[in-house]
Amino acid sequence: MKALVLAGGSGIRLRPFTHSMPKQLFPIANRPVLFYGLEAIGAAGVHDVGVVVGDHAEAIRQAVGDGASFGLKITYIRQDLPLGLAHCVAIARDFLADEDFVMYLGDNVIGDGVEPIVSAFGRTRPAARVMLGKVGDPRRFGVAEVGPDGRVLRLAEKPAVPRSDLAMIGAYVFSPAVHEAIAAIEPSERGEREITDALSWLVAHDHVVEAHVSSGYWQDTGTFAGVLDCNRAMLDAITPAVLGSVDDASELIGPVVVEENATVSRSRVIGPAVIGSGATVSESRIGPYTSIGAKCTVDRSVVENSIILGGSSLHGIPGMRDSLIGRDADVRRAETPGSCSLILGDHSSVAPAV
Repeated sequence: MKALVLAGGSGIRLRPFTHSMPKQLFPIANRPVLFYGLEAIGAAGVHDVGVVVGDHAEAIRQAVGDGASFGLKITYIRQDLPLGLAHCVAIARDFLADEDFVMYLGDNVIGDGVEPIVSAFGRTRPAARVMLGKVGDPRRFGVAEVGPDGRVLRLAEKPAVPRSDLAMIGAYVFSPAVHEAIAAIEPSERGEREITDALSWLVAHDHVVEAHVSSGYWQDTGTFAGVLDCNRAMLDAITPAVLGSVDDASELIGPVVVEENATVSRSRVIGPAVIGSGATVSESRIGPYTSIGAKCTVDRSVVENSIILGGSSLHGIPGMRDSLIGRDADVRRAETPGSCSLILGDHSSVAPAV
């Protein structure tokens, strides 16, 4: 079996961050979200992986390399325009050949990984097996109606009136039968080849499409709310470690990771939290649920439930929460004390008016 990881989306909902970095490299608990998917694929025993890339191809290549650090062999496949998930499969046809494959959306995190769906597919080997999860608002997703035997009966993409609350949540396993389905479908009204339409074609032509309902954690990190939620979930799973320096005047409470060459002085860090490599935290309170990126400086500040990307600095911020701060940003205290909630892109600066 092979794997196809989709990492070419433009990430419109995460602008301004995605003007300068791919959404698949946004850090979750100080690790690019794409890494969680690659590790899940390797853990499922799949090692030959095609990665579909777009405008940020070079950044993805630099982060992932040849895949050796994940125990994988990576082949990069360029998608010039984002023309749908089924289009990604079509352009990867030569790489996939006639093998079964697992497809993983590179901006998703699936707590249970993909080993359960891969193993289940191997036992019955249907035309496709689709991972589903219950969601609060199915109108935002591709939705499946499932029969009592676990077979998918119908699918609809973002239906106005959903027939179920089971949404497709980021992982699929296909037999080569999917290639015939993709060749047969037409682009949707938005000009994309929808994987939902390909699955519907398989169902309509009497191919078996099985549902794999997951009750574990799952998150699409394509929105700011999704990023913060996923950061909290991944921080909940960290193993405490102090590899940097923490002085006697500081206090670490709960699960905290202080990475190499990081310095914490006269501060309280409430876990779960991560202080990135080379970061400096002084006279501050960090956490819970906060990731401080590499080489950040946090001085006389309070930060909670936030992600601060590498190279940024916070000075004298009395109360920051629910915030995302881009790379190399600089945030300084205003004259009037108070809390703030910020979404700042790379190289931003926030300071009191003169």
